[in-house]
Amino acid sequence: MEELILKISIMLVPALFAITCHEVSHGYVAYRFGDPTASSLGRLTLNPLKHLDIIGTLMVFLVGIGWAKPVPVNFSNLRNPKRDMIWVAVAGPVTNFILAVLSAIALRLAAAISFGDSTVLFLSLILKPLSLMLAFSVYINLLLAIFNLIPVPPLDGGRVVVGLLPYRQAAAFSRIEPYGMIIIIVLVFFTNLFSYVLAPLLEISVNILAGPQSGLVHTVTTFLMR
Repeated sequence: MEELILKISIMLVPALFAITCHEVSHGYVAYRFGDPTASSLGRLTLNPLKHLDIIGTLMVFLVGIGWAKPVPVNFSNLRNPKRDMIWVAVAGPVTNFILAVLSAIALRLAAAISFGDSTVLFLSLILKPLSLMLAFSVYINLLLAIFNLIPVPPLDGGRVVVGLLPYRQAAAFSRIEPYGMIIIIVLVFFTNLFSYVLAPLLEISVNILAGPQSGLVHTVTTFLMR
């Protein structure tokens, strides 16, 4: 029970913040390009309760990745639906990547303070749990960014592909969206996609961003996912 409470205390805030910011960014960019749907429904808020999906949140603790309720976007309201769809879709992964970068910078700063002069011992005690949360924040934000760029609708990568393809090919490709989640589940759980593609990309990204603290990120995520 103590281990479970420790895991929840490390994962909850970074996971909710990462997922919430991902969804809000979609709605905000859509709003900037002419679609007020998310704004009119009160979804342009960082209050996680407005975006919480119970199953998606539980999945964060069970398998390390989850989701929130998708922010509604009416693509027909966009000034240039086909082009603007790309920016709306890519906003989520870009936001997660920015959060991963900021978390990695904060993690490096926390490590520098923690291992400094003994006069900052008290501060180090405060920074230790914060560092664990920042380490998980690097991981979860990179995972969300990379995972959502899988080019299968309704994931963001799939919507980017639809926006880039010529109209006829885009219409044909978008027809797989009703079956998209089934395709994604098969790819992730019944193929080597995660082991051979996603996991190496994730490891490389963590090593680049976290640098000397990448070991802590790997240690924390291994502990949380076991």
